[in-house]
Formats: sequence, structure tokens, C-alpha cells
Amino acid sequence: MHAHQQIVSALTLAGLVAAAGCSDNNGGNDAVVGPAPAPFQEIIDQGVTRYQGVYTPMLSEPDGDVVNHSFGAGDGPLCIDGSEYSMATRDTGSDELVIFLEGGGACWSTFSSCTQAVEKGIPKNGILDPDLPGNPVAGWNTVYIPYCDGGLHASDADNDYDGDGQVESFQRGLHNLSASLDVAVSTFPSPRRILLTGNSAGGFGTTYALPLVRALYPDVPIELINDSGLGVSKPDDPDYIRLLLSDWNAGAFFPPSCETCIGEDGHTTDYHKWQLEQDDNFRLGMMSYKQDFVIGNAFLQIGGEAFEAALLEEMADLGAAYPERMHSFIANGTNHTFLQADLGVTAGGVTVLDWVTAMLDGSDAWQSTSD
Repeated sequence: MHAHQQIVSALTLAGLVAAAGCSDNNGGNDAVVGPAPAPFQEIIDQGVTRYQGVYTPMLSEPDGDVVNHSFGAGDGPLCIDGSEYSMATRDTGSDELVIFLEGGGACWSTFSSCTQAVEKGIPKNGILDPDLPGNPVAGWNTVYIPYCDGGLHASDADNDYDGDGQVESFQRGLHNLSASLDVAVSTFPSPRRILLTGNSAGGFGTTYALPLVRALYPDVPIELINDSGLGVSKPDDPDYIRLLLSDWNAGAFFPPSCETCIGEDGHTTDYHKWQLEQDDNFRLGMMSYKQDFVIGNAFLQIGGEAFEAALLEEMADLGAAYPERMHSFIANGTNHTFLQADLGVTAGGVTVLDWVTAMLDGSDAWQSTSD
């Protein structure tokens, strides 16, 4: 853990700006300006990296080509039901790294449908299947981060939602995420590049994980693929996002300088823009079905048509702002998520597998595509 603390300390020092004036005979001043702030320094100063370097696994247990890392119970990493949190790694000897955030619903004061506990191992589904023909990350090292906090991997609150005076919801996603990323950097300290990805709640989670991953890997190129956890929310209802952030104690992820990161239109598209502006060493891929039933109906409760209208508008806005670094994959239908499902699904005649491969290959074929 000392190495992690050194990295965080170095980033903090790198973010300081010093200015000194020196007078010449004419009384002029020449400003000497120190290095520019590190990416995301504003929210790092608000504490989003507060649990980095804090936790180590109680047990790391090999199981075939996977190592399961368990953290025990107590005041640190924990699932929402109070059970033990664990995550997993697969070391293939590669110099490239996949960090995958799992999904599984959400829980807050007015809604409860989320995964309560974790299973050990790495599921061999879709892009996580090393035996899948054509899988562009089949040989990459893997960090698999299960989901069981109900707060999009960003929560930091023990809640009594039923009002009986007893905490029943241990929403410690930020503890779990930070601990998992510490395992990542200790196991894979110097990858050549990183694919940061996840689906559903894990797709949302990639947005919150990005500043933490960047803090640990300050110079590594990051390809981020957000599968079905985009910044589309309830139209014209910004208080919906504010309620989630309040229930989960996750407000530190939003910088005060970005007043539109939670837009009056209810969406967080400007937060993605802020991240792209902050860090020019990552690219962003966004994936969704046009009328995703889980997000549009169950999660946002706005219906498929309203979700589609908002989705298309927000993705067009984001793509226009960063046309070289952000592209989207929008397929017809009401299904939910792609990367752990059938990679042969198409949008605009392009398969999921080909679109992801083009992104990772740095090909000009990586473009926004839609049915």
C-alpha cells in the first residue's frame, strides 16, 4: 500500500500551482507558473480518492487462473446487506488491462431493486470470456469489480431507509471501488493502456471510477466504454439526480465549478463533457438500446419513447462537443446491455464486437453508429 500512497501524494503535489514575481529595472513582473493541476483535481480535493491506499484484502485465494480477493466485514468494504465484499483478478502476463465494473440495479430511499451480495470469480460472459473467438481483450489482464452497494459504485452511506432505527443498507460502493482499484494497481502497476468498462450500474460506475483510475495511473491511456449507464436521466427533473447523490453521499464527484454538470434539463451530459475536458488521455464510447426497458421504465420510469428522445439528443450533443474522442453505439430495441451478452448485436450494420475492436485498434472505423 505504500506505493499507492506515494502515487496519491505525488499527484497532490503535482496539482499545486506556484507563482513568483521578479522585478526588472522597469518594474515589470515575469510570472513563473508551476505545473497545471492534475486531471480531476477539483473533485480529488473534495475527497473522491479518500479511501485509496486504505484497505488491503484479508485473503487472496487462487482459483484456477483467477485470484479472489476478499475484504472481510467491518467498517470498510461491504455489500449492502452487510456481507463480505470480494473482487477478482486474472493475470495473463499482458501489458494491457481491462477493469470491468459489474451492474445490478440500484437502491435509494424511494426505490429498492439491487444486487445484495457478490459471487466470487470472473464470469465468462461476452467480453469477459477469454475463449470467445475474436474477443479483442481475450489476452488482457483483468480486474473484475462486482457490484453490491446499490449506489452505482459511488456510495458512502450506511442508511436506515425503512425508518426502524437500525441501519439495514450498507452502501459502501466507494470503499469497494477504491479497495478494488488498490488491488489493481498493486497487481498490475504499469499497464501500457487500460480499458475501463462496465454495464448497467457498472456503466454508470465507470463515470465515477474514471477519476480514481486516473489518480492511480496518471499517464496511462484509458479507453472507457460505458454500456447502458449513460448520463440520461428524468427530463427536466434535476432534483432526481440530487436525491440519489444525497442518499448515497456521492456529491463530491460533482465539481462546484461545473454548474451545469447536473443540467436543468435533468441530464448529466455536461459532466461527461467536463471529464473529457479535464483529461485528454482518455476516449469515451457510449452504448445503449434506444428504448432500454430497464433504464427507461424501471429505473427512470419515463417510458421507452421519452428515454429514446432524450438519449438521441444527449448523445448527439456530447458527440458534437468531442467528435474525435466520443462515439456512441445505439441499437434498436428495448433490451439492456451488450458487453456480457451477444456481441453480434448490430447498430447501423456494425456489430458490438467490431465496434469495440475498432475502438481498441485505434481504427478510423470507430465512429458513432445507430439504427
